[in-house]
Amino acid sequence: AVFTVFYRSVTNGGKTTLAEKLKKMLPNCDVISQDDFFKPESEVETDERGFKLYDVLDALYMDEMVKSIRSWMKNPGSSGVVTEEPQNTCDNLKNTDHVYILIVEGFLLYSYEPLNELWNRRYFLTLPYEECKRRRSTRVYQPADTPGYFDGHVWPMYLKYKSELEENTSNVVYLDGTKSQEELLSCVYSDIIQELKKLRE
Repeated sequence: AVFTVFYRSVTNGGKTTLAEKLKKMLPNCDVISQDDFFKPESEVETDERGFKLYDVLDALYMDEMVKSIRSWMKNPGSSGVVTEEPQNTCDNLKNTDHVYILIVEGFLLYSYEPLNELWNRRYFLTLPYEECKRRRSTRVYQPADTPGYFDGHVWPMYLKYKSELEENTSNVVYLDGTKSQEELLSCVYSDIIQELKKLRE
């Protein structure tokens, strides 16, 4: 069986760290990151204020991303996934040898129609404005954020997509990004294990 987890987050919500930690804990698990599909800077549009529009679907090679996910789903065992026992083996994971798990993590996963039929489980990591802005300011980006970029582009786009998601999408598990990594990890891990049990039944 193939089990696909889609995992979306506000900027700097901690999604990549969480995905990598889950990968180590779950059997036959791979991660695909949306960040790997950004177009080069020269192909990203600029608005009238001079802001590069990175937080929109047009800034990404989304068709390539869908292709990668589909190709993994067709042949999950051959993608270099390590099938050895995960670090935290417990009774929960017995009989999961034939389950392959794909975690897809990104910041714009639920706004793209062709992805919508590919998931088994969806998570959304949220952060309040102040904390999100603080974390963003500690990161170095290439290209660097221009002054006013967070308030002028990044945060408004996050609010736009979040409200669209709340209006149009059900079955999303919302996660509080201010909680500790351990708490979030434990919550998502338990939830995935429950879903895998349902799959086996």
